[in-house]
Amino acid sequence: MTFHRRRYPYYNRLRRLLPLVFAVSLSLLILFAFLSFFAPPPGDSDRLHPGVRYSSNDPIKATGFRVPRGGGRPDRDIWRSRNAEFFYGCSNASSKFANAKTVTRNDRYLVIATSGGLNQQRTGIVDAVVAARILNATLVVPKLDQKSYWKDASDFSHIFDVDWFISFLSEYVKIIKQLPLKGGRVWTPSRMRVPRKCSERCYINRVSPVLNKRHAVQLNKFDYRLSNKLSDDLQKLRCRVNYHALKFTDPILTMGNELVRRMRLRSKHFIALHLRFEPDMLAFSGCYYGGGDKEKRELAAIRRRWKTLHINNPDKQRRQGRCPLTPEEVGLMLRALGYGSDVHIYVASGEVYGGEESLAPLKALFPHFYSKDTIATKEELEPFASYSSRMAALDFLVCDESDVFVTNNNGNMAKILAGRRRYFGHKPTVRPNAKKLYRLFMNKENTTWEEFSTRVRSFQRGFMGEPKEVRAGRGEFHENPSTCICEDTEAKAKAQVESRKLGKKNKYTSKDAAVTVTNDDQTEEDEPDWSEPDYEEEQSDLQDRGLYNGTSLDYDDPSTSDEPELEEMLSD
Repeated sequence: MTFHRRRYPYYNRLRRLLPLVFAVSLSLLILFAFLSFFAPPPGDSDRLHPGVRYSSNDPIKATGFRVPRGGGRPDRDIWRSRNAEFFYGCSNASSKFANAKTVTRNDRYLVIATSGGLNQQRTGIVDAVVAARILNATLVVPKLDQKSYWKDASDFSHIFDVDWFISFLSEYVKIIKQLPLKGGRVWTPSRMRVPRKCSERCYINRVSPVLNKRHAVQLNKFDYRLSNKLSDDLQKLRCRVNYHALKFTDPILTMGNELVRRMRLRSKHFIALHLRFEPDMLAFSGCYYGGGDKEKRELAAIRRRWKTLHINNPDKQRRQGRCPLTPEEVGLMLRALGYGSDVHIYVASGEVYGGEESLAPLKALFPHFYSKDTIATKEELEPFASYSSRMAALDFLVCDESDVFVTNNNGNMAKILAGRRRYFGHKPTVRPNAKKLYRLFMNKENTTWEEFSTRVRSFQRGFMGEPKEVRAGRGEFHENPSTCICEDTEAKAKAQVESRKLGKKNKYTSKDAAVTVTNDDQTEEDEPDWSEPDYEEEQSDLQDRGLYNGTSLDYDDPSTSDEPELEEMLSD
């Protein structure tokens, strides 16, 4: 009892203090709430969209990963390539390249049936001109693929200026719009196929004897049917066709240029992104993005369209860099390269897997997000909307005119644009080094933004479209037209002298070249080829070897419809 009596005065005092403590606490709470209500939102970072559909163990979920509005600290001019002013496109023929009138035989006609979407067909058209020159034949304006997945009824003259095509190339190859009549009747050419990457000698050995006998030959499935290794004059002819003779029709050019103008009104510079995150692309690649059983079911159903498609290990595909980056990963890569949230982006894409939910993180990183559907009215696009090739041509024009072009896979559109942008001044063309970036995305939560952005810039050296970035002769010629790119050595030497006179560090030294010229880490595995699966090519070559073996002739049955190539849905 004595103990309780001694403590009783202290309890009394505590009880009297409690109302005071409560009143002070309540006042502080109200004050903090008041300050929080009027405080501005944090401006040092962008929070990524929380509604990402992927599981928490997937690399694209970026909880807690804060991205500065300005992105990384660029160590270069992000809107132009280093040393680009010392290189230019050169495709004039040498004096040894004879005029078409001299070499063309009047009894030889070559008909070409292209395959695939717009850009895959473009490779066939370019190579068809060269094949006609090799065979000393008159080329009939190529037929476009109207039966494949794309189901586009457009012919050559609906997409390209056919009169310009014929006249521009008249000095090198004779081209006519249709086969002449034979005995007053329509002439049906003999049909055959040549192997992929067929060389000059291959055409002479396989096709020339058929032309001598039948006088008119149609080559079917004509895509990537010409070797990368040809004489310089033939390679330059390829460039003249691709970069000068193939001009879109006036309606396409007018609408495409208007889309570019509207992007320029919004910002001085803009990026064009070929996203390639469509359901069929992901299904074909065999990749997995953490969407659980639903994603596996959906992509598996699409994958069943290709009966001969191999079942791949999704994790291995990602590790080897054979999967497109997610929209969020593309956005993080661009931020790390120095492109801030104020940069305007034009997205060339079909249906994106996951829809707005997948796009939300990219839009959070780059709110100035546009497509042809958002900067043009439905009425303006109506003349093109029913034709996939014409819609693709509009995207092609905007991507070509963009200050920076970003490709998310190495398909035909990416290759054609990469080569074209090299030829016309080495405008920056960013191709993700997916093999190395994958590991970085997997572990980004364990790194600081500074470390992350530094490593992204390091990994992307050799993947930015700069001069001499890819060794001459490597890759598809349409992507790396090295024969058609010349160096102004005098201007470069003069710039070096002036730099030394100013007492500045010479930015054109071999040390700098080592960064911007050849990427030694760029292995064949770093260069996935979506448009030409190895197993399909092997099967195609085995079949093609029986077309003409020097002693017997085997022609395609015109009554048999061509089965769709595996890459048709993905190449463009």
